[in-house]
Amino acid sequence: MESISFEQATDETLYIVMEMVNSNPEYNLLRHGKEAITLEEVKQEFINEHTKSLFIKLDDTYIGTINYLPMHPKDQCPWLNEFIIHRDYQGFGFGSQSYELFEKQLDIKKIRSGLVKNNLTGKHFLEIKGYELIYSFINQGLEIDVYERLFS
Repeated sequence: MESISFEQATDETLYIVMEMVNSNPEYNLLRHGKEAITLEEVKQEFINEHTKSLFIKLDDTYIGTINYLPMHPKDQCPWLNEFIIHRDYQGFGFGSQSYELFEKQLDIKKIRSGLVKNNLTGKHFLEIKGYELIYSFINQGLEIDVYERLFS
């Protein structure tokens, strides 16, 4: 049986994060205005003192990446920044399985996520997972919708 697990992303494995991100050119166009991002851009976003970055593994194969902020200083809430499944592994339910395991391991009362307004795939995924739109704002010229999920 196939097993989902997580592994910490590091400077040495950053090129794998870049492969995951760049396997989704439509997302990159929405988020970054170009189909692929550089290793330096990946490093700024995924390897920093504020966020945690994990690989999603299916047995021994890297299939995705998660980047999250354990506690946002402004609202004292964890934020899911990036949840990316490599294009080759989309459509098989691995994203849902990975997300459910991620939630379970966090053990939190609520979580938020900001999406570029036109990210319809991300919006659909979050809504299926029980997130609700709570507000919108403009950041670096992009309209961002903020979603929140409360846990009982």
